[in-house]
Amino acid sequence: MKDSAEHYHRLNFLRRCWVIIPPYLWFFIFLFIPFLYVIKISFAHAVIASPPYTQLLSFNDHTMNISLNFGNYNFIFSHGAFLVAYLSSIKVAFITTILCILTGYPIAYSIAVSKPRFRNFLFLLVILPYWTSFLLRAYAWINILQINGLINQALLYLHIINTPIRMIYDPFSLYLGMLYGYLPFFILPLYATLVKMDRSYIEAAYDLGARPMVTFFQVTLPLSLPGVLSGALLVFIPSVGEVVIPQILGGINTVMIGNVIWQEFFTANNWCVAAGLAVLMMLVLVFPLVWLQKTQLKSEAKP
Repeated sequence: MKDSAEHYHRLNFLRRCWVIIPPYLWFFIFLFIPFLYVIKISFAHAVIASPPYTQLLSFNDHTMNISLNFGNYNFIFSHGAFLVAYLSSIKVAFITTILCILTGYPIAYSIAVSKPRFRNFLFLLVILPYWTSFLLRAYAWINILQINGLINQALLYLHIINTPIRMIYDPFSLYLGMLYGYLPFFILPLYATLVKMDRSYIEAAYDLGARPMVTFFQVTLPLSLPGVLSGALLVFIPSVGEVVIPQILGGINTVMIGNVIWQEFFTANNWCVAAGLAVLMMLVLVFPLVWLQKTQLKSEAKP
């Protein structure tokens, strides 16, 4: 009996390893190692060569020399323009997250409470536009929002306005594009939380005489907070480093750290400063991830 129990535990351990190892291996190869490579570049010296940076390790007369250049980070911290780009990116990401919460919650809730035979179809309507290229969908908004675009033409045809309205290359088009681009990232985890929520709590609140609005704020919303937090972070984190939408719809006055990194890499050809900016951005994004993990652990620990 003891041998069979040990054999069973060994097989169970091996099964769990086969499940856990592939995602961790994927993370290590395609995320952790590239990030270490970026860190390495951030401590190198910029040179006119290919690649345009020096190596950290060098061997001379049987001696290994390690050369770490902290000048790239000193350059970043000494220029206020980079701080402005970071703060602007955080502001845009925060407003985008709020817009996704206000817009995505009613959509996710309406899908979750709909009849089961309609849920798949409604869910498909949410993700169907995202089967096409992200870049093409961003460019499509130019044709919709420009002076002679679809919206202005419709408003002029309905005699709502007399002259076309400028709706592009400003904060309105930027946040509209960000909302359109990242709304499903909020809807998906929230929908998964709402559809698994125990409806008996809501029915009990109705039986006790609670009104629908009171039931929502005191029962539905607290129970769905894990999905709201997960969806909000899935929107906030990639929004900070967004490049395409600010470049296409934001105009020349939109400064975000993703565009600054892109310019340092491909326009200025300064890979070392660009890598330093990317490392600092990753460090900034670690804090909301740690906060989410602690929040989830606290919620799971509650009885």
